[in-house]
Amino acid sequence: MSVSRRGLHDIVLLLFAFASILFTTCTVDAADFDQERIAPEREWAVIVSPYVWAASLKGKASLAGFDTNVDVPFSEIFDHLDFVAMGNVEITNGQWGVYFDGQYVQTSQDEQVLAHEIGLDITTTTLSAGAFYKAYEWQLGGNTVFGKPRTVSIEPTIGLRWTELKADVEAFGLKTTKSADWTDPFVGLRVNADLTERWNVVAEADVGGFDVGSKISVNAQAYLGYRTMLMGHPTILRAGYRLLYQDYENDDFTGANKFRWDVSQHGPVLGLSMRF
Repeated sequence: MSVSRRGLHDIVLLLFAFASILFTTCTVDAADFDQERIAPEREWAVIVSPYVWAASLKGKASLAGFDTNVDVPFSEIFDHLDFVAMGNVEITNGQWGVYFDGQYVQTSQDEQVLAHEIGLDITTTTLSAGAFYKAYEWQLGGNTVFGKPRTVSIEPTIGLRWTELKADVEAFGLKTTKSADWTDPFVGLRVNADLTERWNVVAEADVGGFDVGSKISVNAQAYLGYRTMLMGHPTILRAGYRLLYQDYENDDFTGANKFRWDVSQHGPVLGLSMRF
C-alpha cells in the first residue's frame, strides 16, 4: 500500500501526539534514576551495548513470481550465517533519552522445488532510532551494587525502524539480485526491574508499520542482567531473547508480481551495556 508524503507526515504527528498524552498522564517519580541506564539524573551519559543475536528466520518470501519458504533454524544458524554486526547506543540523562540500534546480517540457503535447486541469499539491514521517557518509577528498598536504590520503572517509547532487504535468487538457470526498503513508525513500552543488588530484568515491546511501510511489525525482547565493573566502567552483562516480525509487501521489479517478506526473526541474545 503506498502512502503519500503528507499521509506519512500526519501519521507520524499522530504517533507523537499519542506518546505525549501517554507521557503526561503518567505519574513521574523524581527519585534517583534506576541504575539500569547507569546515569544519575540530569547527568547525560552514553551507554554502548554490543550484542550477538542468534536469530532464526522463519516465514515466506516472494520475488519475481518465485515463492519460497524462509527457514533458517537456530540449530543451523552458523551453517547459513555469512556475516553479522549488531549494537545499540543510548544517550540519556536518566529521565529522557534517545537510542540507536542496528543489525546487519547476511545468510544463505538452498532448497529443492520441483526437482530444481533454488539458492536464496538474504542480506538484512535494520536501523532503529527512538526516544523514551521515564513515566513512572517506584523504589523496592535497598540499593544496587552501584549505590543506587533498587527500582521498577516504566518507559514509553516512540521511534522509526528502517529495514532494507537484498535478495539474491538463483533458480532454473536464472539469477537476479533485487532489494527493497521501508520505514516503520512504532510505539512501545519498556519495563526495568531490579531483582537484587546485582540482578535485574528488562523487557521491551513495540508495534509498528500501520501500512506506512510494512503492514505490521512487532518487536519484543527480554533480558536478564548482572551488574559488574568492566575496564573501570559500570557494566551490565545481559542474556535474553528477541523477536522481530515484519509483514511487508509491494510491487517488485517485474511490475507484474509482488515482493513479499512475511518473516519472523527470533532467537537468544548475549551482550553487555557499558556506561561512558
